[in-house]
Parts: sequence; C-alpha cells; structure tokens
Amino acid sequence: MFQAILATASDAHGPNPLIPHTVEIILGGVFFLIFVAVIAKFVVPMFEKAYAERVAAIEGGMEDAEAAQKEAQEALAQYKAQLAEARHEAAGIREEAREQGAAIVAEMREQAQAEADRIVAAAHAQITAEHQQALAQLKTEVGGMATELAGRIVGESLADSDAQRRAVDRFLTELEGSAN
Repeated sequence: MFQAILATASDAHGPNPLIPHTVEIILGGVFFLIFVAVIAKFVVPMFEKAYAERVAAIEGGMEDAEAAQKEAQEALAQYKAQLAEARHEAAGIREEAREQGAAIVAEMREQAQAEADRIVAAAHAQITAEHQQALAQLKTEVGGMATELAGRIVGESLADSDAQRRAVDRFLTELEGSAN
C-alpha cells in the first residue's frame, strides 16, 4: 500500500525526492561494507591492541601493588620483631643496671662501714692512749703531792727519788686495790 501511494505520487509529480535511486542504494551499501571492512581490518586491531595493553598494564599494576603490599607487610613484621627484640634487650639492660646499682650500693655500704669501723677503732686507740697518758700524768702529780704531803706529815724531806717512787707506787697500788 505504501508503494502504491508512492508510485501514484511519483507519477503525478515526477520522481520522489524522498526515495533514493536504486544505484545510490547499492553504491551506498557497497561503500558502507568497504568502510566496515577497512575499520575491521585496521582500526579494530589497534583498539584491541590498546585494550590488551591497558588490561596488561592494569593487571601488572595490580600485581606490582600486591607485591609492594606484601613487601610492606614483611617489612612491618620485621620492624615489629626488631622492636620487640629491642624492648626485650632494653628490659635486660635495665635489669642489669639495677643489679649493678644494687651491687654498687652494697659495696659502698661495706666501704662506709669499714671506714666507720676504722675511724671508731682509731678513736678508741686514741682514747686509750690519752687515758694512759692522763693516768701517767696523774700518777706523777699525785705522787709528787703525796710525797710532799707525806714529807709534811713525817716532818722530813722525801727528796730521794727512788724512795719517792717506791712510796708512790705502793700508795697507788693500795689505792687501786681498795677501789676494785
């Protein structure tokens, strides 16, 4: 029916400008097929090649990223292990330092105690020496006073040093015996 309408319209007014000639349709079809063949032969392979390269680059990039991530995880694990080892070593060093500090404190206490004992012993020795000196001086003074007093009581001089010494020694011996 459509062709009938077109045919009646073309007979009345001449050829229809909306309907192309058969030769144009055939030539258009042939050129379209040649164009499709040229695109399929030259352009599509280039697109395929570019697509394959892009896919390979993306996959290679993903593999590289995975490898880098794996290396980073290994480095992190190694870092954590080294950090744990360093912490353990630091704890050992601190413990050793505490032990050495305690040993040094004990040694210093021993040295201080030894020095204190030496000072006390020296003081006792000095006190004993001073005591002996004071006793000797006291004996001399008491002996002189006793001789003088005895000389006054007896009425004669006891200037003889041997006699004086014997009398003083006897007196002091008797005095010590009565004190004990």
